Amino acid sequence: MADPILQLLSSGLQFWIRQQCQSVEQLELQLHGSSLGLLRGRLEGVSLMARQAIFSDLELERVELRSGAIAVQMGTLLKQQTLQLEQPFSVSGRVSFSGPGLNRSLATSHWRGLADQISEALLGITPLQQVRIEADQLIFSAAGLDCSTRPEVEDGCLALRAATAEQRYVLPGDPNISIEQASLGAGLLELSGSAKVTP
Repeated sequence: MADPILQLLSSGLQFWIRQQCQSVEQLELQLHGSSLGLLRGRLEGVSLMARQAIFSDLELERVELRSGAIAVQMGTLLKQQTLQLEQPFSVSGRVSFSGPGLNRSLATSHWRGLADQISEALLGITPLQQVRIEADQLIFSAAGLDCSTRPEVEDGCLALRAATAEQRYVLPGDPNISIEQASLGAGLLELSGSAKVTP
């Protein structure tokens, strides 16, 4: 990262990423490419690690991502203007959520509707009062009732299947995001997959 052009781009990308989030406690970037490639408007990729981030009122405990090639407008960056990304690019990696973080996220007005849809599907009652992680189970609670679930992946979306009943709920998907693996462990829900990012 001693290359001044890479440093300039790293600063621009970090600023852009922080703009997309409500808050980020820790953010680390590693750029892949060369100065010559950058001057031609192409970065081979970016590796990102973030901790304690909030994006769209969703608390993310840890994020580890690697992007594909990114087209950038170096002319505007060299003129110290805002970084411009020209084309969509691919991203793959994993995201971890803590139980307390999920609980706070689902209590926000942004996610309240989804929380109640989950509660209605799994418990037959709303509103959802709490979500927590215990061992290998994600537990949803409402009106004194609990439903233990295990995360699964169905057609690129996260599905919650009740551990001791037939109930299940498939969360609404985003056509630009494909979840490939979901697991619980060490008090965290971890999702792995890929996405297409459109600037």
